[in-house]
Amino acid sequence: MSIFKVFGAKSEVKVAMNSAEAFASICLVAIASDGYLSETEATEMKMRLSRMKLFQDHLDSLDRMRTYLLDNLKKHGPNELIKSAKSSLPPALAATAFTIAVDLVFSDGTVSAGEQAFIDDLRKILEIPDDLALKILEVMTIKNQG
Repeated sequence: MSIFKVFGAKSEVKVAMNSAEAFASICLVAIASDGYLSETEATEMKMRLSRMKLFQDHLDSLDRMRTYLLDNLKKHGPNELIKSAKSSLPPALAATAFTIAVDLVFSDGTVSAGEQAFIDDLRKILEIPDDLALKILEVMTIKNQG
């Protein structure tokens, strides 16, 4: 079952966001793709994003950004949040966003069927070439084995 069906699609809405919020949206939906969002996952996401150059000007507002995006996730659903993120994300960051999202999904050591469907849907939405997606999945599997 796809994450988009787990959360349910809401109305067609464009959520206003900048490129950092778009990237964070993809990560947020990734960690929620198993149906719940733990504080551990949220902390992991914040840690990963705070290391990126894209977020250096947003470090003080990461918690507010997460709240804004979580409110929009609850209100509009993951499908609309991902669509809005795709339209606001610079194309050069699509593979990076996919990689971080996959790493966050894999970080708890298990990947549910819903998470697998989310990864596949995200790959298609972000237009990640199959060969690159396979490489990313292989590396993240190795990285998160231990």
